Amino acid sequence: MPDGSDRYAEAGVHLDILDALKTHIVALTRKTRRPEVLSREGAFGGLFAIGSLEIPDPVLVSSMDGVGTKIKIACLSGKHSGIGADIVNHSINDILTCGAQPLFFMDYLASGRVDPQVIAEVIGSLADACVESGMALLGGETAEMPDMYAGGEYDLAGCIVGVVSRNKIIDGQSIRPGDRILGLTSNGLHTNGYSLVRRIFLSELQWSLDRYVEEFQSTLAEELLRPHRSYLAEITRLLRNNLVQGLAHITGGGFYGNLPRILPDGCGARIDANAWEPLPVFQRIQKLGHVRPEEMYRVFNMGMGFLVVVHPGHSESAIEEIPELLPIGEVISGKEVVIEGI
Repeated sequence: MPDGSDRYAEAGVHLDILDALKTHIVALTRKTRRPEVLSREGAFGGLFAIGSLEIPDPVLVSSMDGVGTKIKIACLSGKHSGIGADIVNHSINDILTCGAQPLFFMDYLASGRVDPQVIAEVIGSLADACVESGMALLGGETAEMPDMYAGGEYDLAGCIVGVVSRNKIIDGQSIRPGDRILGLTSNGLHTNGYSLVRRIFLSELQWSLDRYVEEFQSTLAEELLRPHRSYLAEITRLLRNNLVQGLAHITGGGFYGNLPRILPDGCGARIDANAWEPLPVFQRIQKLGHVRPEEMYRVFNMGMGFLVVVHPGHSESAIEEIPELLPIGEVISGKEVVIEGI
């Protein structure tokens, strides 16, 4: 080995630690391996043979995103076990709106100073989420970048690739006024609105993350760090039965920002906010933070993480297939999203 690595350590980059960490990460990725993966661990690029999938007229679907400032809560509380699942499940839900099944995932994790225990916890969570969805963790990058991040902080982003047959693509173009909107519940904030949440709970109210909150039946940290839910299993069943006209993942932008992304020209949506009760965390945010109702539905999922648009005649069949689905609205003529009952 050439001399000089100690000077790099003086500059804040610890190659020995990074090399040891890569060995551990390789072991984590190995358990996610699928038969279509052709590359060996540690290669410069990941190889995935889509031809062996036997999917007619395959179309690849990709998306890239980050966890955002939810990571600040993880760093402050020292609890990182769900952060990897956050980025994986969020990404799965995004490509699921096109009808795509996930194939492989790649991550990028950067920090000012590598903490092997934290990184292993995050990547371990990420790998577990990949295994749960049947997706390969094809590769990634772990970077130590002194002076770019505050001590003890990191950032996590990921890229997902999935596949769908061309004639099975869900693009919302068949949606018409009168179609029903059904919802699948969230388990909390998922990965959106954390800048506002931190301002209200930590800055304005000065609550401790260890504070037990009766309404949450957990500490504040546990509530805020609930992993983003994946809707892969439920939506796949609906897709196999050809019951879907459109799909929306309610993330940043809430109802007002995400529903219009799937509606064709001339279509808007009416949502009945009385069809479900927002989770306690949203109620507390709105009340204690003095947040207008309209803003709540523009920032947060309000307890509805994924929406399914079906033709009126398919509504009962969809609910029979997935009893958790709740009728929460309908498609209307126009172009606006109207939320009634707020």
